[in-house]
Amino acid sequence: MQRHMDTLPDTLKSQRADTVLRAGTDQPDPGQTDLILHTRTHLQEPSPGGSDPHLPRTLLLLLLSVASAQGVTQNPKDCVVSQSEKGSSVSCHPPAELPSPLPADTFHLVVEFFNLTQLPPDILQGASKLQELHLSSNRLESLAAKFLLPAPGLRVLDLTRNALTGLPPGLFQASAALETLVLKENQLEVLEASWLHGLKALGFLDLSGNRLRKLPAGLLANFTLLRTLDLGENQLETLPPDLLRGPLRLERLHLEGNRLQVLGKELLEPQPDLRYLFLQDNKLAKVAAGAFGGLRQLDMLDLSNNSLASVPEGLWAALAQPGRDMQDGFDISRNPWICDQKLNDLYRWLEATKDKMFSQNDTRCAGPEAVKGQTLLTVAGFQ
Repeated sequence: MQRHMDTLPDTLKSQRADTVLRAGTDQPDPGQTDLILHTRTHLQEPSPGGSDPHLPRTLLLLLLSVASAQGVTQNPKDCVVSQSEKGSSVSCHPPAELPSPLPADTFHLVVEFFNLTQLPPDILQGASKLQELHLSSNRLESLAAKFLLPAPGLRVLDLTRNALTGLPPGLFQASAALETLVLKENQLEVLEASWLHGLKALGFLDLSGNRLRKLPAGLLANFTLLRTLDLGENQLETLPPDLLRGPLRLERLHLEGNRLQVLGKELLEPQPDLRYLFLQDNKLAKVAAGAFGGLRQLDMLDLSNNSLASVPEGLWAALAQPGRDMQDGFDISRNPWICDQKLNDLYRWLEATKDKMFSQNDTRCAGPEAVKGQTLLTVAGFQ
């Protein structure tokens, strides 16, 4: 099943998407804005006779209409610069040349699809009002420790699809305002807690699609506002027992596409307000009794495509209760279920919650032989 609700705040991760929602962006259409600016520039040039350069509104609208119909040619080496009440939005794609310096009121900067292994050292010079920085789909191998110092108000940093193997300590020393950090699809094999020091306002952290094999203890110990953590599509076999302990109050946790074999009782206990839990496409063969016991608000659970043959009695008791109806559904398909009496507790739960169940036809018994191939709901109906 596809990942559910997988973008940025507020509809964080509504469906798994390869693109990153540019949170907080409120821009006019770039082409339309550039057209208006281009036309206004020419309209306000003094006429040879020295007459008033400000043309009547009707004529302005007429000329804008003509320009819109005919199009305005833009130099391909220029970045697209749009204006809004917030300031300048600068969007650069090849073959454009990066502007230096940026407009002083730049609040939104996009530099994507360049073959850049390193960023120009002065790329953010003078960009003190910058709020969003999108650097996806380049080939960045490293970042300078002082890279973000000129932009203390930065709220969104998107580094998707680069070649980063690490981050310099101190990178976020002046990034107390940063709310969204996307490091998706880089080449991170290890992660150091010190790399993230200084991120006091972080609410969304995406580390998916890397090569992480383990996580350091205390990684999230100082995060108070983190609501979404995405560790999907890595190579994690185990998780630190204290990973989710601390002041954070997660709402979404993505662990799909790893190599996890066991889900312990302690992992989720510190996060009673978790609403979306994605564990599909792992190698889970064991889920501890009480693993979901503390989850008071769970709306979505995906355990599909694992190695679950059985689960302990009482595992489901806390889920889909009055006030906690798992409104977005659950999926336990494509597991090698052994449909014997040990699943009686699960059968009862499925009968009560089958209207919330995804992939019912793919949730089948692998044994014993008498019921092999039958759906769990069919077997549940016989109990």
